[in-house]
Amino acid sequence: MSVTIKDVAREANVSPSTVSRVIAENPRISEETKKRVNDAIKKLNYHPNIIARSLTNKATKVIGIVLPSEAEDLSKNPFFIQVMTGISAYAKKSGYYIMYTFCKTEEEEEESIRNYVNSNLVDGIILTVARFKDKCIKYLQEIEFPFVVIGRPEDTKNVLWVDNDNFHAMYDVVSKLLRRGHKEIAFIGANSELNVSKDRLSGYKQAHKIHGVDVDETTIIEVGAFKKDLGYEAMKTILDIKIPTAIVTTDDLLAFGVNSYLVENNIKGISIVGFNNNPLAEYQKPSLTSVDINSREIGYYAAKLLVDRLQNRIKETHYIIETNLIERESTVKK
Repeated sequence: MSVTIKDVAREANVSPSTVSRVIAENPRISEETKKRVNDAIKKLNYHPNIIARSLTNKATKVIGIVLPSEAEDLSKNPFFIQVMTGISAYAKKSGYYIMYTFCKTEEEEEESIRNYVNSNLVDGIILTVARFKDKCIKYLQEIEFPFVVIGRPEDTKNVLWVDNDNFHAMYDVVSKLLRRGHKEIAFIGANSELNVSKDRLSGYKQAHKIHGVDVDETTIIEVGAFKKDLGYEAMKTILDIKIPTAIVTTDDLLAFGVNSYLVENNIKGISIVGFNNNPLAEYQKPSLTSVDINSREIGYYAAKLLVDRLQNRIKETHYIIETNLIERESTVKK
């Protein structure tokens, strides 16, 4: 027979309504009473009925996560696994559950968000991408629904967000390559409508400008998605134009494709740098130099921002997560 709220009340010597208020984190309950009730909950292994709580408090204790369709194959793109691990860690610690949905287009994302909101399924939403003129952000702002964006939104006013400094991360990578003597550095990016892609391309171009090196626009290739086969084809396209001394990509999956093409065609001496420090990067032949963006921390702090917003204790409006360049065999020193 399952433990009821009345059993907890009897054990703690309080009323059932007091137990309910402790569970709901009512600030008017004394610390001594909270401790007594929480001790009773732990002793009896009581689990509150989430549905009943949501009806009473108008809160579900559920966070909705909206993911792009490319995240469906999590084995190929572990960035989303790491982000969701971080979200889950903070959500669990804070007593929240997570619900996620995969969407192929921005329109599908907007429809899923409307379903979340209109069905009262979630208390807040985490968007895992930030697009140029993002319709989902605009909609959530208009209805004043709690949300956090992973990625830098164009207009950060009244938006909670978490990201790396993608501009400077790419700027630093390209600057290092230029200082080592590379003069022909090609760029392969994806999903050009995403702000992260725009920022990394801007960092690439600015590094060239500051170091007084012209950018060859013909060796800037942007493909439709962060996929290995598209990186492979982009490398083939670049080599039809010229042979660069280095390639920078906006994601390790693209870099894996670049490396596969070079290895298959026995082309050596071209440095490769990826982004996200995919767990498979160190097992490439040669091992891949990559920018570690600390994906788990990104997810963790996204969840923290949202929970803080839901519990009316906002102290920060955004977090910038540190990046680190992990150098391996694929960057050939000149």
